[in-house]
Order: sequence, then structure tokens, then C-alpha cells
Amino acid sequence: MVDFFEFEADFVDSLRCIPMQVRQKLDTSGIKLKLSDWSHLTKAERETLVELPCSTEAEVQAYREYLQSLIIKRTGTPAAELPIEPHPAWLDANTIPRNLEEKARDFGVTLSSQQWAELTPLQRFALIKLSRPSHENQNFPKALKEFHLL
Repeated sequence: MVDFFEFEADFVDSLRCIPMQVRQKLDTSGIKLKLSDWSHLTKAERETLVELPCSTEAEVQAYREYLQSLIIKRTGTPAAELPIEPHPAWLDANTIPRNLEEKARDFGVTLSSQQWAELTPLQRFALIKLSRPSHENQNFPKALKEFHLL
């Protein structure tokens, strides 16, 4: 299933930026993909990365190998690898990450456990990524609104 968020609408047609669903697959497969590497891929290759499944152990391995082969083909060097989180926060429907709670409070939002649990794993992933201090956060309030939290 291909899910794009409304806050990604300005770039999903061209896929000039890495959509959240691909970012989630990157974290799942332990690949750090720079935007400059993404921009070397063809639109068809980007679309394939959006559509390829990345849930089971076999799918994660296949995704990782496919992506690395693309990056080597396009740039000559493999993408950096990241440790794979054995229990990613976005899959934990019971625990709201502290930095996310703090960022939400900056926008006058107090997330309840029920609200967090009702979000999809991809929505939780997006909020976690958008709430990081290193992120510019312009889409964080848009995501809160889109997910009916604001």
C-alpha cells in the first residue's frame, strides 16, 4: 500500500524528496540515504523504492540489497549503514517518546496514550522524525493537524 501524507503533497508527484514511507523503510533496513543520493535515482527507481515491501526479514534484506545496488550503480559508492533498532519507537503503541511529547507541547498539544495507540505505525514514525531537534520541523504542525491531533 502506498501512503503519502498531505504534508508531503508538494513533492510526491516528482518524488524530489524522500517520502516518510521510504524513510521508514530506510530505518527498518539500516540504510542512511542522503538526499543527494536519492536525487541520483531515476523517478522509476524512486517509485520502486516506495512500492517495494519492507516488513518481513526477507523483504527487509531484499530492500536493503536492492537499494545498495542502486546507490552503487548511480554514485559508485554504497550508502552508509545504520544500526537497525530492534524495537523501534514507532511500533510501540503504548509509549509516547519523551521528545515527541515535548515538541507537541510546544504547539499546545498533549498527546494521550489512546491517541498515540490509534495512530498507524507510519503516522507514529512521521511524528517521531518530524519532532527531532535536528529537523526543521515545518511539517510537524501540519502532521499534527493531518492526524487530527491539533
